[in-house]
Amino acid sequence: MAENKPIESIRGSRDSETGDRLPSGDEEAVDSAADDDDILHRLISDEMGETIAEVMRIARRAQEAWHRRTHPDEGLRERKRRLTRQLISDAATAMFATRGFDNVKVSEVADRVGVSEKTIYNYFPTKESMVLDTADEAVENMARALRERRPGQPLTDAVVEAIKADMSQFDQAPDALVEFMPLFGAMLDSTPALRAAVLEIHDRLAKVARDELAAQAGVDPRDPEPMAAGRALAGLAEVAMESRMRHISDGLRGAELRAAATDDLERAARLLETGLWSFNLPRGARARSQALEAARAAEEARTQVLRALKQARAAWDAMRGDGRAGAPGGEGTHDARRAHREAHEAARQLHRELHRQARKPGPDPRG
Repeated sequence: MAENKPIESIRGSRDSETGDRLPSGDEEAVDSAADDDDILHRLISDEMGETIAEVMRIARRAQEAWHRRTHPDEGLRERKRRLTRQLISDAATAMFATRGFDNVKVSEVADRVGVSEKTIYNYFPTKESMVLDTADEAVENMARALRERRPGQPLTDAVVEAIKADMSQFDQAPDALVEFMPLFGAMLDSTPALRAAVLEIHDRLAKVARDELAAQAGVDPRDPEPMAAGRALAGLAEVAMESRMRHISDGLRGAELRAAATDDLERAARLLETGLWSFNLPRGARARSQALEAARAAEEARTQVLRALKQARAAWDAMRGDGRAGAPGGEGTHDARRAHREAHEAARQLHRELHRQARKPGPDPRG
């Protein structure tokens, strides 16, 4: 292990109350970024060795270049706060991965990066959030994707685009660093506190999706439809991460890794679009082609159903606009409910027909 040099010697003057370094203008803010990089490099070298420390330094620089290209309006103060937050998260993750999450105190992380424990909690409300540092951004990206989706764009397409944008961060990592990602996944799986935190993030994703869908449809978020849809859409994020970890363990890297993870994500999205009934397809040599045919037919059915529901909704809005809907139970209300029932019945009939077509026996391969 390398000897730990006094961090104070490279971080400058300090606040008498918190012990944190005091900023003194833009030049020091720029210099502090280089100082922080040196601190993190030394820490990772101590914990994981010089080779991985150098790989991670290269990855940080590539990721920083990517971030500055994609956020050209970021101010110097915002950049300094982001880099300080990233320093704490990266240092904590390295220490947790090598020593065990439960074996490292927050105060130890603070000592190694040269800030106070109070400062760490200013950036991270919990110890777990130091590892899962992109959770808030992922939740907001999910909400924005649903809120700002294009007219007529399927829900799954909007969510898939948001997840792909989040996944693009991993594309900046060199192959030598990608190999260590399963170690991170193993740490999450083997630490009860982190597993609970991951489940809480998925719950947040499901709730924000549920609320956005309910608001757009004008229904109660406690209704079964937005609840089920929200959880299903949030599950796509889990599929994306699990897929990437699995393909890394299988040896894929670079473009092949991106393509495989993207394909898995899109397959999961197609399942949501076509419905769980596709699992009732018969097994055999033709199962894959049958599934693809059924998926295309289901997409056509979905379009027809959505068109019927849209017409029913338009009829309801028109009745409300000219006063025909009246009080609950009135003639207009019955007409609107009947239109909705007819639309849903059309959906059921189309799905039953798809089942029937999909289960038809194919030609005997023996001729």
